[in-house]
Amino acid sequence: MCLGIPMRVVTVQGAVAGCHGRGVERRVGTLLIGEVAVGDWLLVHLDQARERIDAARAAEIDAVLDLLEAAQRGDVDAASADPGFALPSRQKRPVAP
Repeated sequence: MCLGIPMRVVTVQGAVAGCHGRGVERRVGTLLIGEVAVGDWLLVHLDQARERIDAARAAEIDAVLDLLEAAQRGDVDAASADPGFALPSRQKRPVAP
């Protein structure tokens, strides 16, 4: 499974941003999304920024990743915790005609 990780820009040097997220720091290519500034949130996959996101979306993605990590550890209580927003699996889907 491929996942994008939310990371916050802490430095910018040309088309490379120094980013921090989920306890790690990475050098991230930004050619796919254009100019970035310190403080921007990026969705990063394979050390390349794929999308600029806002802080609320970054928090949602982090919450889901926390749930996945808890499930992998076998921590049932943490894996079933309320992330603070509606997960897609709990949202009502329209009924097909």
